[in-house]
Formats: sequence, structure tokens, C-alpha cells
Amino acid sequence: MITIDDFNFEDKKALIRVDFNVPLDADFKVTDATRIEAAKPTIIKILEDGGSVILMSHMGRPKGEANADLSLNHIVDIVSDVIGVEVKFVKDCVGEVAESAVANLQSGEVLLLENLRFHAGETKGDTALAEQLSKLGDVYVNDAFGTAHRAHASTTIVAQFFPENKCFGYLLAKEIESIGKVMRSGEKPVLAILGGAKVSSKITIIENILDKVDHLIIGGGMTYTFVKANGGQVGDSICEDDKMELALSILKQAKEKGVEIHIPVDVVAADDFSNDAQTKILDSDKIPDGWQGLDAGPETLKMFKEVILKSKTILWNGPIGVFEMENFANGTKALGNYIDEATQNGAFSLVGGGDSVAAVKQFGFQDKVSYVSTGGGAMLESLEGKTLPGIAAIIG
Repeated sequence: MITIDDFNFEDKKALIRVDFNVPLDADFKVTDATRIEAAKPTIIKILEDGGSVILMSHMGRPKGEANADLSLNHIVDIVSDVIGVEVKFVKDCVGEVAESAVANLQSGEVLLLENLRFHAGETKGDTALAEQLSKLGDVYVNDAFGTAHRAHASTTIVAQFFPENKCFGYLLAKEIESIGKVMRSGEKPVLAILGGAKVSSKITIIENILDKVDHLIIGGGMTYTFVKANGGQVGDSICEDDKMELALSILKQAKEKGVEIHIPVDVVAADDFSNDAQTKILDSDKIPDGWQGLDAGPETLKMFKEVILKSKTILWNGPIGVFEMENFANGTKALGNYIDEATQNGAFSLVGGGDSVAAVKQFGFQDKVSYVSTGGGAMLESLEGKTLPGIAAIIG
């Protein structure tokens, strides 16, 4: 894997694709700078080598035209604060104004280009736009795992204009390495914990990882499709009736491959989808009408703890309860604590996927697991076994 450690950037201009698609509040202030902080080590390495940095990113979905609300000008100050270097900004990402700003860039300086998606050619993977971008740097660095699953001009196509001078930044390299530990080289036993609402959104992941894992924990709303498929009563719990046959097929495949599947045996049920609802502990297959399972129950958590603590490689994708409501967050919090304990005992733990990352941040687990993936869709596609175009463009 070719990374920035294979290059000396002295007197070179590094064109870096970052993922600074960060959330802004009504006053255009950044509410979560995690993605900016994640790119810092790559930027600092290049500056310390004596190079200069040109940052390119998208923000939102401006549909190929300028939109003041989605200008990257809003994030210049926070990028400067995070990196510790005053960041310059240019109001386009290609053309004379961008080329002039790059020409004036000195070693040790950082330039942020305007939102790539103000040009329709970015999302279309336009070769002409990619060629224009390529004029801005001596070396192309892809450090944007969150967009590596898109064959866009700046994530994939531009790499062809740097046949010898392209590499991964530290963040993207770490993402590839972490997913590789789960999917290929992880110490056994390997455990995958899949939560979230729907089996349908996780089918390809489940089918792909059954050959790689020893244990699979099913949690969250997916639970009830499996329970009902096995003849259980799930009351008003979320359930994909049209996926019950698929659930049975997954259970059969797992058995044939020697994978142990662990499904909740009891749940915290509520008489309404509300934090103020009445609750009681029920067997997961004996939930009466008018009640719905919203979190894992105590016996389930004991079972999950035992599996987690004996695992050496752990993937966590999706919460196991409606953690956004305080009264149904206990299961997800407990899971985080068990994974923390396993990690302290030497296990490798990878957390990824929007909701599980949100839960990990909400409950303060981000420094207690081995790695938190920043790329939602990209990570899911990696787990599905797909080769991401942004990664293939560097390796190829």
C-alpha cells in the first residue's frame, strides 16, 4: 500500500482529497470537526517535509452550481484552528483563479479550494474537470475514505493524471488496514455485531462476512424479523415480513459455515414508541400486540457480554436499541462497555456505520475502541466485499 510515508514532499505541492463535508449550524458554524481533525496528521506530515498543501472537498449536494450556504469558506477558520496554520481560501476549485492561488503558494502554506460540487462534472466523474484539478499539484493524495466509494472526478478520475505520484493519506490507509483486519487478517475468534432497524439494509454485509467471522450478533430492529421467522410473537415491533425467508436462509448458511448467530432472548418492550412509554422485560419471542421491543434485555446482555469478551477481533455496525431515547439506550451503552473491556484485554475493535459512530460519540467510547471509521457508505460497501473506486485508483 503506497502511503504518504513513501514520499518526501519538500518543495512539492500536495493535492489532497479530504472529506470536510462537516455539519454546520444556522450560523454556519461547524458543529462537529471530527473529519477535519482526522485529516490533520496527513497535512502536518506534508508541511513538515517542506511541502505545501492544496485541500479539496465537497460539502452537501449543491447540484453542480454555486450555493453560498454550502461554501467551504464557512470552515476556513476551524480548519486553521485544527491544523494550527492559517489556511488560505480560493473561491473556485479549478481555472485561472485556482491556478493563480496555487502558483503563489509557498512551502508550509495551506490552500483550501471552493466546494468541488459547485461543478457538475465532479459527481459525473468528468475527465476534463479531473485534468484541470490535476494541474494544481505535484502529488495526489487521497485521504477521503468517506467518498472512496464514489467514482467522482476528485476521488478517482484525477488519479490517472498522477501515474507515479499518487498515494493514500494516513486516514485512508488506516481505514483500509482496519477493515482488512476484520475481513482478512484478524485474530480469531472474529465477531461481527450488526444492529439497526432493517435486515434489508444489511443483507449483502451479512452474506459477505459469514465466511470471515466465527460469531455474529444480531441486534436492534433486525432482531424481530429473525424472531418472527422462527415462529416467535413480536407484537408491534418493527419487522420486515417480506424478509423472513431471507432471515431463515441466513441462519441456515451460518450453520453450514460453522458461524454461531446470537439473537436477543429478551427485550425491553414498550407500549408506545416514546421515552415516556410504559416498559417491561419480555422474552423476545413472546411480545404481545400493543407492545414493541426497543432495547436488548438483561439476559441478552449477559449472553452478548460472554461472546464479546472471548472475541479477539470485533466489528460493531449498528446500535442494538433505540439509543436516542434515554430509557432504551442501556443495551447500546452496555455493548460499548463490553467492547471497551475486550479492547483493553487485547482485542481489535472497529466501529463503523453512521448510527453506531453516533452512539460511540454520544456515550464517550471513541477513545475506548481500536478504531472508529469515518466513512459510513464507504465502510458498508467495503464490508459488502466491493472494491471502492477511490482505493482502486491509487492501487491500480
